[in-house]
Parts: sequence; C-alpha cells; structure tokens
Amino acid sequence: MADLIAEGVHSKNRWRRTLPENQPVTLGRSQAQWCVPWDDRISRQHAELRWHNGVLHLRRLPSARNPVFVRGQEVEQIELRPGEHFVIGQTTFMLADEQVNVSLDVAPPAEEQTFTAQHLERVRFRNAEQRLEALARMPEVISGATTDNELFVRLVNLLLAGIRRAAAAAVVAVDSRDKDTPVRVLHWDRRLAVGGGIQPSQRLIQEAIRRQSSVLHVWSPNAGRSDATAAVTLNDAFDWAFCTPILGGGVPQWGIYVVGRFMGKGSSTPTPSDPGDLREELKFTELVAAFVASLREVRSLQRRQASLTQFFSPQVLDALAHEDPDMVFRPRETEVTVLFCDLRGFSAESERSAHHLLKLLDRVSDALGVMTHHILANDGVVGDFHGDAAMGFWGWPLPQDDKVARACRVALAIREAFESASQSPDHHLANFRMGIGIATGKAVAGKIGTIDQVKVTVFGPVVNLASRLEGMTKILRTPILLDEATAEMARKLLDPQEARFRRLALVCPAGMDRPVEVTELLPPVSRFPLLRDEHLVAYENALDAFKEGRWSEANEWLHQVPAQDRAKDFLTVFIAQHDRKAPPNWNGVIPLDRKS
Repeated sequence: MADLIAEGVHSKNRWRRTLPENQPVTLGRSQAQWCVPWDDRISRQHAELRWHNGVLHLRRLPSARNPVFVRGQEVEQIELRPGEHFVIGQTTFMLADEQVNVSLDVAPPAEEQTFTAQHLERVRFRNAEQRLEALARMPEVISGATTDNELFVRLVNLLLAGIRRAAAAAVVAVDSRDKDTPVRVLHWDRRLAVGGGIQPSQRLIQEAIRRQSSVLHVWSPNAGRSDATAAVTLNDAFDWAFCTPILGGGVPQWGIYVVGRFMGKGSSTPTPSDPGDLREELKFTELVAAFVASLREVRSLQRRQASLTQFFSPQVLDALAHEDPDMVFRPRETEVTVLFCDLRGFSAESERSAHHLLKLLDRVSDALGVMTHHILANDGVVGDFHGDAAMGFWGWPLPQDDKVARACRVALAIREAFESASQSPDHHLANFRMGIGIATGKAVAGKIGTIDQVKVTVFGPVVNLASRLEGMTKILRTPILLDEATAEMARKLLDPQEARFRRLALVCPAGMDRPVEVTELLPPVSRFPLLRDEHLVAYENALDAFKEGRWSEANEWLHQVPAQDRAKDFLTVFIAQHDRKAPPNWNGVIPLDRKS
C-alpha cells in the first residue's frame, strides 16, 4: 500500500493517509476522510483516486472548479507512481510508498531515561503559547475522528505541530499475545516531504509500555555510529527517540513514538538539567496521551453501553451509571410484570423456506426485534429468548408503579406491528402472527445462573404463569391474555382510548391446582371496530351465566357477539360438547389438558 501526503501553505495544514488497494476514494473539501479543509480552491468533490498494483489512477471529477496540475501541466486523468506528486490550488499531494517496520536491531542507547507523569508535572513550558495552541486543537482532533484510523492521522499531525524538534511521530500498538508482531505501527508521518522511512525501536516501545512511563533513548551524535544505530534515524540524521504510553484502554496498548535531533550537530549528549533537554517535549506528549487515554476509555464505555442497550432499557442503564453494578444486578424478590411473546407461523414458514434458512433466520430475527424494541422502548428488561419467543419484564431493577400499563402498551404495539405487516404479502413479517401472555406477581429478579454462566432474568411462578397464558392464546384463539391481577390493575391504569378488556373464561391449566381467570387485552374500538363495547358486555354477561350453570342464557348472549369473533368459539364449542347443559357439580372452571 502507498500513502498520500497532503501539504498546504502552512505547516499545520497537512495529513498523511494510506490509500486502500483497488478502492476508489474521493478527494475534496466535503469528504470525511479525504477532506482538504484548508484550501478553498479545492472543490467539495474534486478528484477520484484509485491505488492499484503500484499505480495511482487519478481522475478529475466534473464538479471540480479548478484544474489538477502534474509537472506543471493541467490533466484530466493520469497515472502516478511513488515519488511523484500533483497540485490542486495551493496544496501539493505527494505519493509515497515507504515501509515502516519496528526493529529489534537498534543499538543500545548511550543514555536511557524514564520520566513519570509526576516528574514531568514540575516542568514549565518556555514556549507555552505554542504548546497551548496545539493542545487547544485536541477537542477538534477528538470530535472529528469518527474512527481510530482518523484519530491516528489527526494525532500525529498535532504531535508534529506541537514538537518542533520532532522529525517524525507515530502511534504504535503493543500486543503481548502476538508473538510474531508484538509491536505494530498504526500510523506515522514525518516533517520532511522526502526522505527515508523510520524503524522504531521495539526495545524502547516495549520498555515504555512495561514501565507505564515515558522512556527516552539518546544516541551519541558523534561519528562512529554502527549501522544498527543508524536504523533509528531518518537519513542517519537523528539522535533521540522517546515513547509515551497511552495508559488504559485494554489490549492492545497504544503508545506515542517520537524521533528527532538536538539543535546543533556535534553537540554533546544533553542531560536533564541542560536547556536543550527534552522534558518539555515529553510533558507535551504526556498531556496528549492523557487526552487520548480519556477518549479511549470513553469509547470503551460507549461500546459496552451500546452492547447493553440490546438487553436493558435506558432506565436500567441509568441505574448502572449511578450505582454499583453488583448491587443493581443482585438477585432480590420484587413485584414484577412478565410478558411472554411467541411467534406464530414459524413451523409453516420453516417448511416453505427449507432451502433458504438464512433468509428465514433474518425474518425471525426481525420479528424478535419488533418484540425487543417495544420492550426496551417502554423501560422493560429483555429477560430471555426461548427459540422464537421473547420474554420481558418490568419492576426491576427500579420499582415501576405503572409496570402493568407499560407491559400492556408493549403487547398492543407488538400486535399492531404484526397485523400491519400482514396487510402486505411482500412484507418480511407477513405470515407471522404472535401470542402474548402477561402476568403479575412476586418473583426473584437479577443476575441468576451458575458459577459458569449467568444471565439477567426473572424467576418464579409468575414467569411460568405468563408462559402458560401465552400458550393459552392458541386455545382461546386470541392474541393477548392477562391473568386476573394484571387485568385488575390494567383496568385502573389504562384509558379506554388506549385499551379494552374482556374476561374470557375461568380455566385450570394442566399441572396447575388453582384456576385462572383469563382476560383478553384488546385495542380501542377505533383500531379494532369488529368488537364494539356492547359486544364485550354481551360476552361477559354470557361468561357470568356460563359460570353459574345457566348455559342456555349464556348461549343467547354469545349470539349477540359477531360471528367473526374467534374467541367466543371457546365457550360456544364447550357448551355444544356438553349438549348445552352444565354437568353435575359444575364449578364454572374449564379444565385444560396438555394436548389442547
């Protein structure tokens, strides 16, 4: 790969970037990475560049207002090789193909000094204005760097601007896990436009990282250098180098490597007490490294928080930001509302998509994404996934008085999303439906698991009940079911313009001793006009008569409910199966077997 070096009129107007192999890039004033902001004679999109097989292919774009010059001649397109350059406006672009390799062959220094941050704090800048001007650019360097590579480019430019005696600077990475290349150069640049490359000292870099302090190596400028000693220099003209670690940030560890020469060729090796020593340069570099370390830590926290947003709502993340995570995640008993949402139609779709399983997986992932999106958007916690089902809960880690209302809003939003998708046969969620069960009660919530694996979830009978309710939606042929506790609270918390409710039946699921009165959660009449409020009243009157054994009366009430309502079939069929007469010792409870 080759580097393109841009140089404007002023020394600070400069960058060096690596050209990707056989990938076009656009040079101009509006391109994030290949931007030349200092030259108003360069158009927003001025030239297309493509580096391929050792040749740079340049093409002036139609939007370019000013010409491109190569060897004094205007060109529309041309091929350039390393060592050649082109000019646009007041900016020169040099093509360079220089390999920078970390070397173990650098001779031991004549002097080695280690500087701690505490030691450098006592150093005072003689040219403070210049240093402060460079440091004042740090916010711009940080905010404008959207990637690590862009940060390295901006950082090296700032180092060269702030350290006048630096001939070259580099950002390096040390990874002790990599035995083949433990030290890598992430980005480098030099002050001179032409010259040889540099070979940073691996020994110096690793020593600085090991000590977690700046380390300076000084080579004698006198004659008689060995070839190995010369390897640290540019054109054998430099006699010092130092490395400052960027503390923190995990693996690999970063460092700043700077190389240069003392003023006056042939001067003796300076000591820290001499005016010509490098403590000011080291202090400046320490300050820059501290800025970068803070940025890297912030980015690490942002990445961790971004990964947590897949599982936790902003409310939970806020609790984590202000409290000890171990205390937040500690399992404890609390009142929660649990929602189970299962995908319907998956089996049929999997048969139809047997030869396109990856496409089916994408569709299922999108369907689960609808569920989790609404759970998180309503301050819930995504507790678990069970195949093509998702579980969310409310009431932990912070108490939520309106947890029932939040869960119901989520259920209705998921129902609406799937029903809307079903209106378009080409929609990626078409042919999928869902069933949702919601229950409220005591549970243990927090970090639950074994010594080998844990997850943040909720545990207790209420979880099992929510799962059972979700399964009952198949039997009762209705999308959303609530237990009695949830329905009672939801009626108080939700306005009829948000939700409606219909008691469906008193059932006893297989394996459970206590009967459960299940209630259907319905959208408002404006969104679900099939069932008007008088239909819901008629059904509940039928249910009361049914529970009391007055099945003929119940049947009459059920006939006032629209025939398209599939939920009423549950009672209608049960009554018909018993010849419209309540059996002896009837207690109003419908038993459910496992096969239903």
